[in-house]
Amino acid sequence: MPSNRIAVSVALLGALALPALAATTAMAAPASAPNSASAAGPCDRPGPWVIGTQAVNIRSKASATSTSVGILYRGHKFTVHKTSGNWHYITDNTTGVKGWVSGTYVFRSVHMCLD
Repeated sequence: MPSNRIAVSVALLGALALPALAATTAMAAPASAPNSASAAGPCDRPGPWVIGTQAVNIRSKASATSTSVGILYRGHKFTVHKTSGNWHYITDNTTGVKGWVSGTYVFRSVHMCLD
């Protein structure tokens, strides 16, 4: 009976490892292939800016202790004008308020491309 358990365990591990090995092999590019992907390709472009929490304070300066001038809620459209460290200077397109928000809560979403 123990040998049956070992055989089943080995077969199961082999079945689980096979897709991972196949994916690694399929994703590897040939060494001689030229880099034809351009920076403007649909999979290379960064996604839109999103809010990773329900709301984030818009600050007058790029500091957590500076005065809050507004609140940026999830779902609001906003424009990032510049970045300084982990802070982004934004305009809330819904309210028109301008100020700084922490990059801890505001970030670019990631595009996923399947070929």
